[in-house]
Amino acid sequence: MNLLLINGPNLNLLGTREKEIYGETTLLELEENLTQLAKAEGCNLDCIQTNAEHKIIDAIHNAKLKNNISAIIINPGAFTHTSIAIRDALAGVEIPFYEVHISDINKREDFRKFSYISDIAKKVFTGHGLKGYELALNDAINKNNLES
Repeated sequence: MNLLLINGPNLNLLGTREKEIYGETTLLELEENLTQLAKAEGCNLDCIQTNAEHKIIDAIHNAKLKNNISAIIINPGAFTHTSIAIRDALAGVEIPFYEVHISDINKREDFRKFSYISDIAKKVFTGHGLKGYELALNDAINKNNLES
């Protein structure tokens, strides 16, 4: 099974950015951990991070067109609250996806409380810290194994 992890803007700063909210683990450490967890379950996890909206959209499109991706785990960062284009891409490829947020977006500033993608996500993990990624990964693997 092939899975795709997409991290959006500013997540490249994990480990150095607002440690009281995002912790001290770097993006590379997070990706390595998730890749190993996926591998232990017989799955391949491709990871991308970009600050560019169009690259997220291209990755979503390629997940269907080129990469045979079974599920997507996405933390769109600030694009969560602004990008109808990412929503349309996710809806258009019809690949199940899981929305992840390290902090609880519902307990932060008002502008962070709305997500353009939550209502079409298979499941949303918010406020679990980096553990939310593991929860999403496990859910994606288990759901896809059940459907196989």
